[in-house]
Amino acid sequence: MPLESLPWVAAIILFAYCIRGIAGFGSGLIAVPLLAHLLPLKLVVPFVLVLDFSASATLGGRFRTCIQWKEIGPLLPAAAAGILLGVGLLLRLPRPSLLTALGAFVLAFGLRNLIKFHGNRPISRWWALPAGFAAGAIGAMFGTGGPPYIIYLSRRLQDKSAMRATFSGLFILDGGFRLLVFLAAGLLLQAGMGRLLLLGFPLMALGLFVGHRVHGAISSQHMLRLIGLLLTLTGASLLWSAWR
Repeated sequence: MPLESLPWVAAIILFAYCIRGIAGFGSGLIAVPLLAHLLPLKLVVPFVLVLDFSASATLGGRFRTCIQWKEIGPLLPAAAAGILLGVGLLLRLPRPSLLTALGAFVLAFGLRNLIKFHGNRPISRWWALPAGFAAGAIGAMFGTGGPPYIIYLSRRLQDKSAMRATFSGLFILDGGFRLLVFLAAGLLLQAGMGRLLLLGFPLMALGLFVGHRVHGAISSQHMLRLIGLLLTLTGASLLWSAWR
């Protein structure tokens, strides 16, 4: 990593986990697309996964009484199948294809939040199958598997604290399986991973602390719209970078 990129990498990590501390999700959605401008995507994805898993263990342990385990169980089998597919694609697809797919996905999710293209009625638990599979595959490829989970859980849970805790509990299981698959594929043993983690862990902890302090001062709706705006800009910039 060039020395001039170090402040940008640090700022991205801190901001991403501040958002995670506030909303309970969004760190991968923010960190992966932005870091992909500065570092190889095949290094960024496992790096952010390790940080996200640690953040989920922290938040999930702290707020475990709010976790709705009955909403997590139906998602896991399909997510495991999606993870295996996603890791295979991550190892085989060239960088421009990966950046194009990631940019399109992030842009679509950002626009969805901005225009509120979703309702408020609870959905059937059968939607856990496509949501889990999509989250597993997208998470393994891009480290941003949260959106399908968020879309599903937001239509099943209304309390934002329960949403934050349940997502963290889900990611402990989902992320743990992905860590094992990434380790077997050699993605966690890449050169530079150790130095990135030494930089990332204290910034992640600081971001979570700051985010938790302001969690109660901002509504879920305002946070989702802020994330939507940021993701729309990030997705567009990734598409420009890939096509250039």
